[in-house]
Amino acid sequence: MVNLIVLYPWPKDDKQFEGDYGNHLYLLHEKMGIPRDAKPYTITKFLHDTAEKPAYYQMFTLPFDSMEALNAAMTSPAMQEVAADANRISTGGAPVILIGRERA
Repeated sequence: MVNLIVLYPWPKDDKQFEGDYGNHLYLLHEKMGIPRDAKPYTITKFLHDTAEKPAYYQMFTLPFDSMEALNAAMTSPAMQEVAADANRISTGGAPVILIGRERA
């Protein structure tokens, strides 16, 4: 199992980001053929209790069965459209894309 991880920097306008992100998830579901009621991914919103905000606002994690499956998805025209949209909505800077494998 490998994970696609997307880290979103703190947006310029978090309310705008939240609205855009809802539409972004809709696009992900549509383009990747994910049923609307399924949620094979996790979204983690980072908390802060000081005046200093964390470098990242939110993390999206989508698991894949293998590196081959991830590579096939990432190079598909559908996922390229989703990735372009992720860049569009990330007003605090480009999102950081990481690939990771969970350790036992």
